[in-house]
Amino acid sequence: MGLIDAAALAELEASVAAALEAGDDSGLTVLGYGEISLVVGWPREEPAVAAKRLPVFTHRRDAEAYGRLVEEYVAALGDRGVRVVASEYHVTDVGVGLGWAAYVVQPILAPGALGPTALRAHTDAGHTDAGRELLARIVTTIASAVDAGVGLDGQLSNWADLPDGLAYFDVTTPMLNDRSGATRLDLRLLTSPLPAATRPLVRRFVAPGITAKYHRPRDVLVDLAANLLKERLDSWVDPTIELANEHVTPAITAEEVRKYYRSDALTWEAMLRLRKADRWWQHRVRRRPYASLLPHDVTR
Repeated sequence: MGLIDAAALAELEASVAAALEAGDDSGLTVLGYGEISLVVGWPREEPAVAAKRLPVFTHRRDAEAYGRLVEEYVAALGDRGVRVVASEYHVTDVGVGLGWAAYVVQPILAPGALGPTALRAHTDAGHTDAGRELLARIVTTIASAVDAGVGLDGQLSNWADLPDGLAYFDVTTPMLNDRSGATRLDLRLLTSPLPAATRPLVRRFVAPGITAKYHRPRDVLVDLAANLLKERLDSWVDPTIELANEHVTPAITAEEVRKYYRSDALTWEAMLRLRKADRWWQHRVRRRPYASLLPHDVTR
């Protein structure tokens, strides 16, 4: 039996569609916002699954092709020793002529197992060795898995410390490159939440650099350390750098991590501002629903 059936998926999509129409997510159990995805707990009252909704596809064949890429990515990560949380890919009709919604569905994880919460608990309890051991497992997994063909987003928030081991769950953007080193991701999908006028520029000048960094172990580890600043786990930045430097050269420095953090925060904040401006334009000028639900405030 799967994690969600067709009837429940249709009901979930109807709830998301109603929230988009109203521009109000209060009728959903929102677990989080990705840069291109919305994560909803379902059923609303007692969520059993986390359903990650991707931007809408125009054609079903494209939605299904993306699903095959997700499945290939999960298999590739498994081949490299990265355990992935059980994941299902589902496609459902948004409405006649409106396109196709795709969801990556995963079981709800215990809140205490999520990377930031687990590390924070170790910090608050003074369990320095346990916290360092968790970070060491993440660093080692990243260093052994990432290369020119397969990448991942190694931020702490994408990992869970389960009773039977470390697990990764961010597979909505399958980081796979072809033999030439070009991303196999459809950059049109990744940039579709942005205002139409900016998409070609972002696809050409911004997106390739963003995707490329996830295929360089050193860059992924810099990002992991920088993400600890966003999570307000500053005391773990130096230990993470120390662990990372056992695997990469040249050595990562604290100054580099903080500079990267500031630059990355500005990039994603600019993207969010563009999307909020586009939402205002769609709502106030074009008088039509905006295609995405956006976070109210993001602490970066």
